[in-house]
Amino acid sequence: MALRSLRSVTAIITTTWLLAGVLPLNPLEKAIAQERAAVTDRFQLPLPPAPFEGKIGKTYKESEASWPKIPTAAPDAPNIVVILLDDVGFGQTSTFGGLIPTPNLDKLASEGLRYNRFHTTAICGPSRAALLTGRNHHDTGNGFLMEWATGFPNYSTMIPKTTATVAEVLKDTGYTTWWFGKNHNTPDWETGPTGPYDRWPTGMGFDYFYGFNAGETHQFYPVIFENTTVVEPSQTPEEGYHFMTDMTDRAIAKMRFGKSVAPNKPFFLYFAPGAMHAPHHVTAEWRDKFKGQFDMGWEKYREIVYQNQLKMGIIPPGTKLTPRPEWVPEWDGLSAEQKRLYCALFENFAGYFAFTDHEVGRLLDAIKELPDADNTLVMYIVGDNGASSEGGPDGTLNEIKSLNGIPSAIEDTLKGLDKLGGPETEPHYPVGWAWAGNTPFQWVKQVASHLGGSRNPMVVSWPAKIKHDPQPRDCFLHLIDVMPTILDIAHVEMPETVNGIEQLPLAGKSFASSFTDTSFKGRDEQYFEIISNRSIYENGWKANAQHTLPWRQDLVPGNWDRDRWELYNLNEDFSEAHDLAAKMPEKLAEMQAKFDAAAVKYHIYPLDDRGAARLGLPKPPPPGSDPQATNFTFYPGAIRLAENAAPPMKNRSWTLTADLATQGTKTQGVILGFGGVAAGMAAYVEDGVPIFDYNYFEKHTVVKGSQPLPDGKTSLQFDFIYAGGGAGKGADIVIKVNGQEVGRGHCEETVAGRFGIDTFGIGEDSGQPVTDAYQPPFRFNSTIEKVTITVK
Repeated sequence: MALRSLRSVTAIITTTWLLAGVLPLNPLEKAIAQERAAVTDRFQLPLPPAPFEGKIGKTYKESEASWPKIPTAAPDAPNIVVILLDDVGFGQTSTFGGLIPTPNLDKLASEGLRYNRFHTTAICGPSRAALLTGRNHHDTGNGFLMEWATGFPNYSTMIPKTTATVAEVLKDTGYTTWWFGKNHNTPDWETGPTGPYDRWPTGMGFDYFYGFNAGETHQFYPVIFENTTVVEPSQTPEEGYHFMTDMTDRAIAKMRFGKSVAPNKPFFLYFAPGAMHAPHHVTAEWRDKFKGQFDMGWEKYREIVYQNQLKMGIIPPGTKLTPRPEWVPEWDGLSAEQKRLYCALFENFAGYFAFTDHEVGRLLDAIKELPDADNTLVMYIVGDNGASSEGGPDGTLNEIKSLNGIPSAIEDTLKGLDKLGGPETEPHYPVGWAWAGNTPFQWVKQVASHLGGSRNPMVVSWPAKIKHDPQPRDCFLHLIDVMPTILDIAHVEMPETVNGIEQLPLAGKSFASSFTDTSFKGRDEQYFEIISNRSIYENGWKANAQHTLPWRQDLVPGNWDRDRWELYNLNEDFSEAHDLAAKMPEKLAEMQAKFDAAAVKYHIYPLDDRGAARLGLPKPPPPGSDPQATNFTFYPGAIRLAENAAPPMKNRSWTLTADLATQGTKTQGVILGFGGVAAGMAAYVEDGVPIFDYNYFEKHTVVKGSQPLPDGKTSLQFDFIYAGGGAGKGADIVIKVNGQEVGRGHCEETVAGRFGIDTFGIGEDSGQPVTDAYQPPFRFNSTIEKVTITVK
């Protein structure tokens, strides 16, 4: 590779001299030089500046102008649309036999191809990194999620420059590139006002980004960025705002505008909704359509879907339905209250899914109206992992609470059902429905060892090149194969260097042949690993070791050597129903050795099975900040700072001092808003009275001052005196005005890990409110000179 790169550089220099007239040039030599430039250019991006092809004389009269050529796509290069849903099970959509109607996905499948052996990494951030780069997720630094990141290169979630994205390559070869929706690949400590921005979408090859930088967002109160600038929704939830509609509207507008200006320039659109990830936010209008439709329970759901899949040819004849595991309770053994709650939560999810299908349908309809609609490839990946069990055994109206390793009590959840799906909730269904959603497989999201975590449906449509086939393609594919396929159909080779940095070779391979070749087999090997759940596939054989439970973030099993390995022959056992480990120990040992080899080759080690414990680990401070700092000063306008980029105010004592110019009893508004509906804290003033509200997963500790603030210059201080003795312990809260104590209280528990998906801000509570005592953003109506936070 080094020799070829040297030859490329030499050829470029020689070619430049020839075309510029420094070396002798005749027509034949010029043609050869141009051909050589075309060949060598493929090995590096961006392309070197095109040589000037005009003539320079002493004056313009004897000179010939020639505009520089810019990279253009191949004449028949298609528009490319990649749609990636979040947290969807193999057996949820009607397109693949599920009981949630997805008519727009059905329609797309009726025009193209379905794939029934497509694989993800089993969790969102790593899956997205693999899709965007064409490399395995550990090699992109995304061994797990950024909220759980550790200081190892394969778990830092900091995508390296050696793994350029598909957008970087397409952008430099004549495509326009857009990204709408979820971005879980920018470390949140790099999402502050000083960046760096090279790992934001616009730094990874996308001309435009509109979406959120997190694993999920509140659909009614999203944290939105346009490129690198924070923006707020144009409407309130009461006025009908929903992020899914917003991002769809903007994507449609961007496509139409782009084709109005440059109808011959192809685009790459990456459309990644927050749906179907929790929180499952949807209006009653959509939810109520599913009232009573899942009363049969999860075992019967699986039986119905399994039969549908057999009849539709989604799964091959002879496929077995895997049995109910011990971690899913028998439906008939549940109480009436449990059934009512569990059905309501899944009805809400189904309503959200139907609404999402409707919005994606609007996008697909808009694509059909483009002038080059027939030459537009749509790759619709139905989930970045299997159905999620992160709602816990009983489901929840506060998903962030579950992710912090704290279960929700059924009686508490039942009390809040009147708010289900609305802005005041962050709902997620229980484990049993996740298992049902992954019919016919075992396990769920995060469990990369088994197909319930990693096998997702995919539909591909390209009217100009693909003829509909009702029989699903059964080639074994993985997300790492998406980028090579896109480059293949765009007639673009992967460069050896991007921005002067030698590239890690693509791990995936193009599956474009499968568009016309029904015998295409796909990959012959692939590893899987997420939070120590691991598997290796080779030529039909698959060895699995399940290790952690997604709904038990507090559980750290350790003892990896004690994991029980299973062995399956997927050529004969589509659903991993027949474990052959006991019958074929030698084959199992061979496969275990292959996993270890892959782990070394693709940098999987060290294995780490810590869940909630990793949430609390310190992350890098914002670049350029003082990692040892204990004093932080902010001014009005400091808003939408990601949790990991904000001052470290958990599991320790701290003091907030606000230097204000107040108006006595007329003073209103937020001084500090940190977090949101799920958990957080707010320091604010109402009718002149200072108030502190600590939201411990909807259990509020409210401390009020005994009197209003004075008029004029005022020092308002909030002391948070942490009890110590470990993480998540209690704290005393003291409010002082001009040095005098005016209020005191105590909260029994504090959040040890994450407040959730909202942000830190001074002078307002942007987005979702910490408390319902005010309407966000509840901006401070007097003067904040500065706010100083001192952590201890």
